[in-house]
Amino acid sequence: MSKHRVAVLKVVSSQLSVTAAAAHYGISRGHLHRLLRRYLEGGLDDLEPRSRRPHTSPHGTSDELRGRIVALRIELTARGLDAGPATIAWHLERDDLPVPSTSTIRRILHAAGLVVPEPRKRPRSSWIRFEAAAPNEVWQSDFTHWRLADGSEVEICSWLDDHSRYLLACTAFRRVAGDDVVATFSAVGDTHGWPAATLTDNGSVYTSRFTGGRNGFEYLLAYLGVRQKNGAPGHPQTQGKIERFHQTLKRWLGRQPAAADLGALQAQLDAFRDVYNEQRPHRAIGRRTPGEAYRATPKALPSGSAARGHFRLRYDVADSKGAITLRRGGRLYHLKIGAAHARRRVLAIVDEQEIMVVALDTGEILSTHRIEPDKGYWRNTRRDPGRWPGSRQTG
Repeated sequence: MSKHRVAVLKVVSSQLSVTAAAAHYGISRGHLHRLLRRYLEGGLDDLEPRSRRPHTSPHGTSDELRGRIVALRIELTARGLDAGPATIAWHLERDDLPVPSTSTIRRILHAAGLVVPEPRKRPRSSWIRFEAAAPNEVWQSDFTHWRLADGSEVEICSWLDDHSRYLLACTAFRRVAGDDVVATFSAVGDTHGWPAATLTDNGSVYTSRFTGGRNGFEYLLAYLGVRQKNGAPGHPQTQGKIERFHQTLKRWLGRQPAAADLGALQAQLDAFRDVYNEQRPHRAIGRRTPGEAYRATPKALPSGSAARGHFRLRYDVADSKGAITLRRGGRLYHLKIGAAHARRRVLAIVDEQEIMVVALDTGEILSTHRIEPDKGYWRNTRRDPGRWPGSRQTG
């Protein structure tokens, strides 16, 4: 029996006075009087200790706010987006609602049964991070696999700004080829300016460093003065940001209806790009959106940037006489490379004043041609074939 009960019984049975009972059992006289009133109103059971928790709290989380937190968790998860406490707090702030601490949000989610325990993860303090100091300082690229509704496999090529995590491009292909990498990179450069450097793995669509020679993407980077970086073979952590991005992309795609064809998948990717860049905070950049981070500071430029104007690329195979044709302004022009290069696969880089033709197998500059719209034949102005800047010798 508790001392409160004993003290009250001693008093009501006239064995001890209130003062004596309080002194004997270590209870204040005021509290003993309160216990006696509770005994008269509710009997002995009413003498047990009561919770000191207030009946109401002006700073407590309202039922309405709890409901909104739970609804956000369900909604974001259903859309395949991050739905952690910090992200929910970001959305509450955007909706002009009170923002409780992340620990409070986490308790609300736990109470609602919306938190699934995960295995113990590596502590963040052990991570070694690299982050470019400015937008366009480094662009990361890679491609990943996905399946259409009929089960056929396709590939998705993405370009991501290292500094801001801004998704520059996300494009679906049946199979990513070297020409597709050049085309997507060129389109992004036309829109956002050229980066100082690129970072990719050693896939053949990005580099021919292990097979000798250069591919079209490498020629283009050299032409623009963009530094090319490649991760160490078998070490995908070097391109960790694009690898992690593809996890986010696939989680989101997994919540969408399966795309019937490439066009439908591309529409989904375009929608995701807007959501990813403008409608979700990113933990690694201070809970800003990638779009906010990308637009916040001046962009980096290629080292010694030549401020290239508009240009286009054209892949071709020289004919039996060592010539190629080029259409410009609706008219067809002929470019003589040389009979020694008949049937050779080439890349033509065309700007406003000049065309440079490069051999795709060796990196040799085969010819240069000054654009003369009034003439149908553009002669080779390069007397001695040279090497493309930075190209590797073969053989």
